[in-house]
Amino acid sequence: MNPYAKYLGGRDPMDVVAKTPFSLERLYELVGHAAAQAAPAPGKWSVREILCHLADTEIAFAFRLRQALAEDHHVMQPFDQDRWSERYAAYSAKSALSMFAALRRWNLAFIDTLTHDDRTRPVTHPERGPMTVATIIETMAGHDLNHLQQIEAIAATR
Repeated sequence: MNPYAKYLGGRDPMDVVAKTPFSLERLYELVGHAAAQAAPAPGKWSVREILCHLADTEIAFAFRLRQALAEDHHVMQPFDQDRWSERYAAYSAKSALSMFAALRRWNLAFIDTLTHDDRTRPVTHPERGPMTVATIIETMAGHDLNHLQQIEAIAATR
């Protein structure tokens, strides 16, 4: 089960993951540095915090993709995004965006090496059940689109 698949709406996951760094840069410039610091509502992440989350998540995706190929019957380790976000005050929006873009380029280079057999390799998420490496890539794309929509909504209020 991929809870982020609904965001794809028929879009090619590889196209989405390739374009996300550019979309984020454009949106960050549109929102501006000062506005990127403000949470849109109590308990909601600011643009800066969303960018930090995306950088953190890209680290997790990098590990998941590689472990899925390195280990038979890999079981992914979930993470608590709220606990990870407790440290986001340490990071600037620009550094988070730069880190995300660099990690995404690294992951895209890795994904480009995948064969059909690699993409269909089974993995398990303890909360979501059986998946494949291709599902991880689809999750990356849907996750990107979810957060791009959040930033677009913030940008629309500026």
